[in-house]
Amino acid sequence: MTEALNVNSTKEMLIYIADKIIESKPFLTEVDSKIGDGDHGIGMAGGLQKAKNKLLTLDNISNVYDLFNTVGKTMLMSMGGASGVIFGSLFLAGSKNVDPKTELNAQDIAEIMEKGLISIKERGKAQVGDKTMIDALEPAVESLKANSSKGLHLMLLEAEAAAAQGVENTKKYVAKFGRAKSLMERAIGYQDAGATSVWIIFRSMREYVEKK
Repeated sequence: MTEALNVNSTKEMLIYIADKIIESKPFLTEVDSKIGDGDHGIGMAGGLQKAKNKLLTLDNISNVYDLFNTVGKTMLMSMGGASGVIFGSLFLAGSKNVDPKTELNAQDIAEIMEKGLISIKERGKAQVGDKTMIDALEPAVESLKANSSKGLHLMLLEAEAAAAQGVENTKKYVAKFGRAKSLMERAIGYQDAGATSVWIIFRSMREYVEKK
């Protein structure tokens, strides 16, 4: 298992994440159709398919942050709507105002995701308990920060578990945003699709590192 990601490994990991979201399109659509518009899986898969296509065209990249920037910008421009802005920001925010690096360690990944969380909360104003992707992302980021000294694999293992628990927690909440907001108490018992996507992203990162 690798404990640092060079440019090539980072590119491979981001493509792996894209593949896993694309593969999860029917599942995400099913989750979203219970209390949302039913289009979350379609949007996520479409945005990450375009991001993957863009990554595959990139050659001679020496800065790992350029890869996150590419994914974020592509999702932002291709997905439209709230999901494009939110999930684009997850990848994009962490690649801004940083010195170029040729590889990422556990702490770097934690910082990228923390910047993404801060950006998303500033844009959307959601908090833990509002039945959004923040319910999975914030505990995952807190876990990354608490465990970054343990190395990449163990850190991601803990963050994946925190994100999964966050998804489970969304079943207890009344939604404060989106179509589910109008359902009020009727949304209780159903998990949030955005939080589910966050969990898949962290699971994919852990799987990729584990396989390396």
